[in-house]
Amino acid sequence: MSPTELVLRYAAFAGLATLANLAAQRLVLAGIEGRAGFVLAVIAGTGAGLVLKYILDKRWIFFDRSGGVQTHARKFALYTAMGIVTTLIFWGAETAAWLIWQTHAMREAGAVLGLTVGYVVKYRLDRRFVFARAG
Repeated sequence: MSPTELVLRYAAFAGLATLANLAAQRLVLAGIEGRAGFVLAVIAGTGAGLVLKYILDKRWIFFDRSGGVQTHARKFALYTAMGIVTTLIFWGAETAAWLIWQTHAMREAGAVLGLTVGYVVKYRLDRRFVFARAG
């Protein structure tokens, strides 16, 4: 796969994971308001985006064909660990936008910005530590 194809594919998957994240957040916020709704929405969105992105990255970015419950559990744990710092980038940008403007449109803009920066960092970490042998 060419570098351009890789970037386009990774960007498309990041976009899908971002949409899954924001959709999950909207579902939570539709039923729960206030601070509790915000916190639960961010957690639910992060989980939805994480699982989708792992599945897509493993198969279509790093071409990792490994199988088995133990292998998947170990890789998903590493993938999640690499995402801790990048999740803090995402949460920080989203929370900052919410605190500054207190509108859902700006909260989502902050989330998109944070996710974009986070995904660039995450690709590099995953390539080096999670899928090094597979990719």
